[in-house]
Formats: sequence, C-alpha cells, structure tokens
Amino acid sequence: MPLRDHFRPPVTNFASWEELHGAWPSTIAYRLNTLLPPEYRSGVKIHMGIAVEIDIAAFELVNASDLGTGRSADDGLAWEAASPTLLLDTDELTPPEYEVRVYDQRYTRRLVAVIEIVSPRNKDRAVARDAFVSKCHAFLQQAVCVVIVDPVTERSVNLYAELAVRIGANPPATVDKSLYAVSCRSRGFQGRHREEAWEHTLQIGIPLPTLSLWLNESHYVPLELERTYEETCKGLRIA
Repeated sequence: MPLRDHFRPPVTNFASWEELHGAWPSTIAYRLNTLLPPEYRSGVKIHMGIAVEIDIAAFELVNASDLGTGRSADDGLAWEAASPTLLLDTDELTPPEYEVRVYDQRYTRRLVAVIEIVSPRNKDRAVARDAFVSKCHAFLQQAVCVVIVDPVTERSVNLYAELAVRIGANPPATVDKSLYAVSCRSRGFQGRHREEAWEHTLQIGIPLPTLSLWLNESHYVPLELERTYEETCKGLRIA
C-alpha cells in the first residue's frame, strides 16, 4: 500500500496525524528488535511538548492556606510575588518528539541510532526548526546514525536541507522536496571525517523505501519503513 496524506482529506475525515505519529515509532521499535543483534535493542521516545505537563503542575499546586498547616504569617507564607513581566505566550516551548532509539547494551545503553518522525510542529517556527536541526547535528557529532522521515504535507520546509547547511555540506539531492526519508551517519575515512547520507524522496501514493540503519561503521540493519507503516495503518484501521 502507498503512503497516505495524513494531513488532508479523506484521511483526516476519520483519523488524525497524531494517531500515526504516536503508533508508528512503536511498530518500528518492535520490528527492529526482531532484526537487531542480541547486544542491541530499540525503544521509543515520545515527547508531547510541555502543554500536558503544565496541566499536571497546575493540578499539583495547592494554596498553602488550604492545607491546614497551622503556620502563621510570620513564616513568610503571607508574602506574595509581584506579577511577572510577560516574555512569551506560546502553546509549548519544545515541539513534540516522535523517536525510535537504538542502544548498544554492552556499553551501558550507548546510543547508536535515532529515527526521527517529523511532526508539523518541528517545521512551523524558526525556533522549532533550529531545535530539531541542532538535535540531529548533536547526534551526528556523537557518531549516532540519524534517520529523518518527513511525511508532513502541510508544511514545505526541508529540515534535512537545513541540517546539511548546518554541517557545511552541499545541498542534498532532496533539497527541493518536502517529503523525504534519509539515513545519515558520521565516520572516519582514510584519516578524515565524513558525513554520509542515503536519501529518498517520498510521494503520496508510492510505497516507502527501506533505509540502512547503521549500528557502527560496518554493520547495519534494514529499516523497513513500508512494512512498519502498513502494519501501523492496519492496526489503526487507516485504509
């Protein structure tokens, strides 16, 4: 089955993009754990931004006078802070993250690979784009294989192209594409430092590619985007 557009009708008439982004990383992790050598394992990291955490914090903050502590005003509890100066009013300070991480268990969970599923919030603001690119750049500097999968059709920014600029590379082949998948890695080569990438353009109506997920300089496992994507859509009843 081909890639669907999860940001426009008809799919949005019965399923949100969050359903795919929330479930696909787990499907990928499950599949990778059947392919990885015994000393490696994959897991999921999903960060929904701080909006939900704000609600929890507000629930936990209770006025001290309601707690029945019996303390007097001399304890300093009667003092009230002045109103703050508003610096920023935004939905969230950090965009959501939808990641699969692969660890080498022989070295106390040493991170060796990361799969990033791009969300709309990663692309909608300059600060969010910069945060995403900075994170991927930092992973590459630590010799972590970075895979970026961007199925977001409602925004045309190419985060991989911005990453290429950040590391000082030439414009990638997919620089003009808004949908793409790429596997990147850093390695030493003949006494020099190399950044290597395997790029694929994604298209609505076309099956997704299989990428190489590098565990070290010489070993990789297949990252079966099409298989895991279809399993996720089937589980969510997205036709």
